[in-house]
Amino acid sequence: MNTSVYIAKRYLFSKKQTHAINIISGISMLGVLVGSAALIIILSVFNGFEEVILSLYSNFTPEIKIEPRLGKTFDPNIPYLNNMSKDSSIVSYTRVLQEKALIKYNDHPFIATVKGVSDDFLKNRSLDSTIQSGSFTLKDKDYLYAVIGSTIQASLGVSLKNQFVPLQIYSPRRTSVSAANPMNDFVFRSILPSGVFAIQQDFDDNIITPIEFTRDLLDQPVNVSSIEINYKPGTDIDAMQENIIDHIGDKFTVKNRKQQNTELYKTINFERWSIFMILTFVLIIAIFNIIGSLTMLVIDKRKDIAILTSLGANKKLIQGIFFFEGMMISLIGAVIGIIIGFLFCLVQQHFKFIKMGAGMSVLDAYPVAFKPSDFGLVLFTVLVIATIASGISSRLSIKGLDQIKRDL
Repeated sequence: MNTSVYIAKRYLFSKKQTHAINIISGISMLGVLVGSAALIIILSVFNGFEEVILSLYSNFTPEIKIEPRLGKTFDPNIPYLNNMSKDSSIVSYTRVLQEKALIKYNDHPFIATVKGVSDDFLKNRSLDSTIQSGSFTLKDKDYLYAVIGSTIQASLGVSLKNQFVPLQIYSPRRTSVSAANPMNDFVFRSILPSGVFAIQQDFDDNIITPIEFTRDLLDQPVNVSSIEINYKPGTDIDAMQENIIDHIGDKFTVKNRKQQNTELYKTINFERWSIFMILTFVLIIAIFNIIGSLTMLVIDKRKDIAILTSLGANKKLIQGIFFFEGMMISLIGAVIGIIIGFLFCLVQQHFKFIKMGAGMSVLDAYPVAFKPSDFGLVLFTVLVIATIASGISSRLSIKGLDQIKRDL
């Protein structure tokens, strides 16, 4: 065993002459422990929120989305797309036609996005989990229905029980005609709501209808706004995206889920790293307490330092003792803190004892998810800060070394 490490270990676990040194060392270790545990807990909870948010978005966000590079719509009846719709690895191939429109209910207006979808849209089994009231029904026998977002329902006061008052949807005519009544410039259609869904603000102002209804409203018998594709579990989505890009040409954009929600991912990453940096500053303060602890230890061990130098120990060995002392305090605190943080999150994950409050409809307790990289990141952060703090302390240990030898 390295001499510096051996002596540092003896100093760490031995009783000091000055009782305050034990207290300061304990406080330093406790600070690292609490900081490390807090980092693991906060990052794990943030991972849980990230998983929940992305899973909610995935209910309405397809794995692959094909859109025109120029313009709002395109003709989906091209050979490659027709052949791709028959691919056995595809779970749902949904044609989508959407546009902003004016919705009125009991004379209350609201601007919403009308999203017409083909039948494959309902193959998504997660849709029912988004329903607040009613059901996710778009067709029943010969009748067409709409499913509206919670923002629309709240703004217009839509009642699903009142089947005598439909939603009135207005859209500008593609070929406007001059008339005395401006309302003649709009296409007007009515549809009954069957359910209310709630996901996130980005989606809750949408109204989902069968594509036949939207085609009639927008006077678009062929074109679509996009094609949304979901694959069977285990499919390499990145490979599929590259394959579609290679074959479909440069007139279209092909986006995966991350590219469809770039702002969401940027926000999540920004918040994650902001929280990490704040807690890291707390950890820096805790670890730099080690400097004070080691400075007092140097004073306490003045006689030992003089004896070691008399026996031939050089400055490097003396520095090494106090450097490894600081590293041991930090690492022990970090490892215990990481274990405590992990156990705390594990208990929360299984028993959900910390609740978020009754106002939350999606979550009743703080979610937790683990990423192995978080444990490595926390340990690496502690190591870097501890190395700097211990390095400063070790340099202080050899200052005035000659004076110590003369005094003793």
